[in-house]
Amino acid sequence: MTAVPLTTKKDWTSDKEVRWCPGCGDYSILTAMQLLMPEIERRREDTVFISGIGCAARFPYYMNTYGMHSIHGRSPAIATGLAMARPDLDVWVVGGDGDMLSIGGNHLIHALRRNINLTILLFNNQIYGLTKGQYSPTSEVGKVTKSTPMGSIDQPFNTGHVLFVLGRFLFVLGQFCLYWALFVCTGHVLFVLGRFLF
Repeated sequence: MTAVPLTTKKDWTSDKEVRWCPGCGDYSILTAMQLLMPEIERRREDTVFISGIGCAARFPYYMNTYGMHSIHGRSPAIATGLAMARPDLDVWVVGGDGDMLSIGGNHLIHALRRNINLTILLFNNQIYGLTKGQYSPTSEVGKVTKSTPMGSIDQPFNTGHVLFVLGRFLFVLGQFCLYWALFVCTGHVLFVLGRFLF
């Protein structure tokens, strides 16, 4: 096997204009990933980011790799198929709490259960951001939104507990005013990313 060519953040950054709201935590996660990829010595041509629908789902456009914007909640299932068909690829799944834990919750659980070699990047901002403010599966009790004007009565979905019960490794990347990204690696233990935040 030939050595992986040295890359920099610039090599992993696409020429697309990043279109998230000012102050959004997604910017920090994107920067952290663009800094991380050269450090873990991956090849851009062997890397694929697959996303669903929502703000986080724009992520593949901003990485200079292969990528796919799929249908709502189905990115874990699509990534499972790709990882099984092409085990030589470094497959990443990207989605938000609404996309991955609501309509895609079942696909997420089964992707983890199957233990396919892919990495899941879950952006959790505790709200449906793209549709401008409905509460999500991780919104706190009492959260007032357009869809819960009297406050949410549902207990938030505890992603960490579910992953722990499934026996998966996880690492919380950062805390951005209740905004965090969750990395789950089903094939191997994932690396510590905190040093890339600043």
